[in-house]
Amino acid sequence: MSSMRGGVVILMADDDEDDRLMARDALAETDLANDLRFVCDGVELLQYLRHEGPYSDAADSPRPGLILLDLNMPRMDGREALEEIKADAELRRIPVVVMTTSQADEDVLRSYDLGAASFITKPITFAGLVTVMRGLGAYWIDLVHLPPGG
Repeated sequence: MSSMRGGVVILMADDDEDDRLMARDALAETDLANDLRFVCDGVELLQYLRHEGPYSDAADSPRPGLILLDLNMPRMDGREALEEIKADAELRRIPVVVMTTSQADEDVLRSYDLGAASFITKPITFAGLVTVMRGLGAYWIDLVHLPPGG
């Protein structure tokens, strides 16, 4: 097991409050003790990552080791946010896992073209989400060597 297990901040960008709460509950059902934080859209995601606006205090907005990104959000959608993250030399090393309701081939292809590390279709059941969160933890927290944060 990685010594980073509990120290990796996971940042989820999703405009659906029910999905955010389910993700928090699903993570709690796993044996992961990671800090799961939330933003509601791509604008907030970039503000958080760049320590701007309500996220200007870096101590209150620690750099995530993993981003879970919904594609369909208001203001700035996940595609636009992913493009900005991967174009930013300070942010592009953070792995971004697209987790969305979309199953469209064009969304899968575009997400990978824009630099997504993985593409997951959101499960429709809580048990399915627990399985996804457990798998994300096993891979991204326990197995993969993430780039050092800042």
